[in-house]
Amino acid sequence: MIILIAIAIVLVLGILFGVIYRILTLTDIAQKRQVGEQDIDISNNVNALLFGLLFFIGFGAFGWYSITTTDMYILPVASEHGVRTDGLFWFTMAIITTALVLVHIVLFFSPLMFRYQKNRRAHWFPHDNKMELIWTIIPAIVLAGLVVRGWFIWDDITQPAPKERVEVEVMGRQFSWQVRYGGKDGEIGRYDFRKIDAINSMGMDFKNDPKNLDDFTPREIHIPKGKPVLLKIRARDVLHSVFLPHFRVKMDAVPGMPTSFWFTPTKTTKEMRQETGNEKFNYELACTEICGSGHFAMRMIVVVDEPEDYKKWYAEQTPWVEMNADYMKETYPDLRLANNY
Repeated sequence: MIILIAIAIVLVLGILFGVIYRILTLTDIAQKRQVGEQDIDISNNVNALLFGLLFFIGFGAFGWYSITTTDMYILPVASEHGVRTDGLFWFTMAIITTALVLVHIVLFFSPLMFRYQKNRRAHWFPHDNKMELIWTIIPAIVLAGLVVRGWFIWDDITQPAPKERVEVEVMGRQFSWQVRYGGKDGEIGRYDFRKIDAINSMGMDFKNDPKNLDDFTPREIHIPKGKPVLLKIRARDVLHSVFLPHFRVKMDAVPGMPTSFWFTPTKTTKEMRQETGNEKFNYELACTEICGSGHFAMRMIVVVDEPEDYKKWYAEQTPWVEMNADYMKETYPDLRLANNY
């Protein structure tokens, strides 16, 4: 905090000094006082040096802030593909930062290198084909390299999920998330939006797909460490967005157009609590689309278990139909008799 205040004071003083100096110069001109060659040299030198000073102060503050606050905006990664995603991010940042520094060196030190001198004539040229080619071809090559690298990584992490995977259906609605697992058979049943009502909020189609009969809908997401997890994503009303920051997963939930994304967790919740030193740490599923006035409430806890703990949790879950037996008796009486519900 002290460093920030000091930097701010230096910047303000530098700006004030430049403004006062310019006002005094303009006052001399307005009063028709003779502005000598020495005055011009001093003015140019002072302003040129201020440009150089601001360059070092600005990039010093930029570097200090970036280094000291990295943990606030770059969360620990906890998935296999997240490591590659982060690698692409930092590679891109290195290229962009290099370009940023080089461009600002030219911008801030040109006033110093090319300031007015009595015995030097400025060279004026309206066009330079060589220079045009340089600053067109080099950025094009760099950008093409970034695009190709990104395409290869994206193609790799969006391949079809392995067969030995855990499937979790995620549905967004104003303003909450609901999730569903496949039960004992491990297969999530089909849904039909016409079946949605006040109780069957996910529209599970019990009549046409008996796989729904053992599905369960927990209040939090549990996934096993080290195993592929496929998210089957949909939205019930408006556009939402599934965001799991520690796993580097972000995929829109679009009404009428199911989407999906798979990843492999690498750190359990317990391990992440030890790594962060925060005993209350939890992974979370958040919405990153402004979906309405209750958008802020769309958060859901995600728990990464060891495979054995996950199996135990999974086996303890109660199917949705058993928790809503009265609804099944009233809505599907024939189905209830045929399946002993």
